[in-house]
Amino acid sequence: MYVPEIEIKNVAKLFTVMLLSDSEQTGYTIMKALEGRLGRRASPGQIYPFLKQLKQYRYVECRRRGAREKQIYRLTPEGRRFVGRLSDRLDGLFEIAIRPKLTACAHCGCEIYKGGYKEKVGSKYVTFCCENCAKSYGTNK
Repeated sequence: MYVPEIEIKNVAKLFTVMLLSDSEQTGYTIMKALEGRLGRRASPGQIYPFLKQLKQYRYVECRRRGAREKQIYRLTPEGRRFVGRLSDRLDGLFEIAIRPKLTACAHCGCEIYKGGYKEKVGSKYVTFCCENCAKSYGTNK
């Protein structure tokens, strides 16, 4: 029987599953990490229903710890496969978005995203990844 996957339609959900792929988390630590890294506050109404949904799909399991019995969430093996499939889809999107913005170093060929080191060679500017490649450019031709 086919069970549709959870749809990740916002940054809070994406960030939540990525955090869980790194280590086990409480709902509170997820909310604080969202606030710290993304500069916006996530409400419990965003995070806890999503964690419940992940649990229903058996993508996370939960255990209680400490005197206050905090709920600790961690990915199950199926949850790790779900995050892997999600990462594969995101890789394709990032590839489409970033590939046109990459430049190859004229010397070593490594890919540069934004910037690089530019030096005038003859009548035009050439892009390198660093000063060392610019210095070596003419010697290895």
